Amino acid sequence: MNMGKPLVGILTGSSSDLRVVADAAEILEEFGVPFEVGIASAHRTPEDVVNYASGAASRGVKAIIAMAGLSAALPGVVAAHTTLPVIGVPIASGPLVGADALLSVAQMPPGIPVASMGIDGARNAALFAIRIIALSDTSFAAKLAEWSRKSADGVRKSRDKITDRPIPPEAYEK
Repeated sequence: MNMGKPLVGILTGSSSDLRVVADAAEILEEFGVPFEVGIASAHRTPEDVVNYASGAASRGVKAIIAMAGLSAALPGVVAAHTTLPVIGVPIASGPLVGADALLSVAQMPPGIPVASMGIDGARNAALFAIRIIALSDTSFAAKLAEWSRKSADGVRKSRDKITDRPIPPEAYEK
């Protein structure tokens, strides 16, 4: 799918992570945000990571989502080679099922900021990237506001499913 010049870059360390990449891609496509997806390993192809990160801004990318499991070095290495916002997504993998990756992404050294999402939190990463873009693009800000309204309406509508328990009729109203 070609939606134009990418505003968001998604970089993952392994093709096995593409299952999580799909969640971010779905959100970005829903909002009409042009993006690109690449695979580069902080450990096995570090020069590819450096080349990607250092060249992303000049291609018009506004935010990078970096996904990795296990030691999850990828988001930090990307952040070390760009001034763009980097959003780290720890991938559930290995014997610790992503807990190690979460700590790796969250514990960046001073001067190398990475926004850390939850384990397999690609949807939130995409929404966070859209929020970054929306700071300078009112059309994406409007789409976010509409998406948030629909999401809230969905929660309110779900209350109709409570049919066999007492509900607080006025607790949600101001």
